[in-house]
Amino acid sequence: MTGAVSTDDLVAWVRAFRDAVHAHKDELTRLDSEIGDADHGSNMARGLDAVVAELDPAPASPSDLFKTVGMTLVSSVGGASGPLYGTLFLRMGPALGTETEVDAEGLGAALRAGVEGVVARGKAEPGDKTMIDALSPALDAWDAAAAAGPAEAARAAAEAAARGRDATEPLVARKGRASYLGERSAGHLDPGATSATLLLEALRDTLAGAA
Repeated sequence: MTGAVSTDDLVAWVRAFRDAVHAHKDELTRLDSEIGDADHGSNMARGLDAVVAELDPAPASPSDLFKTVGMTLVSSVGGASGPLYGTLFLRMGPALGTETEVDAEGLGAALRAGVEGVVARGKAEPGDKTMIDALSPALDAWDAAAAAGPAEAARAAAEAAARGRDATEPLVARKGRASYLGERSAGHLDPGATSATLLLEALRDTLAGAA
């Protein structure tokens, strides 16, 4: 797939993310029990179920889709996850305008707008042991591969996100509830970086299947 990503492709991505979170719900909860509130998996699964319930009929455009996803996550997911993931999607929508299809560069720009919204809301930087440690390198990898098309950009982004997720294990958390643990937060993967990697892996798999 070297051309455009349709609204249907993006709806499929959101559904795939829901399925991935359900498949890894226990893992996300275990990771969060080690350095957080032990509710990341259950919160994300519940929120994404609510999102998918809003997608029939499918929104008319990517912008409408991301607005629906973002608002639903903000209203249905507890803890920090709802506002952060909700902001990610809410910021992506306006970056796409009214187009019904988007190319690799456009989707990359929307992802960057979303991540910038997360940074502004959560005040996290790379190295703080948060979802930004997966999302930030994913953006750079996406941009570097965008000329090859959205499927290749998504593959590169997912691989970079996984490396970023794995790199959170030795870090000492500087943001969120995990930061209360100080040095004891080291030695654990960050659950937010883990779910963010699932988000990008779901996009990779969706666009590979649409090729």
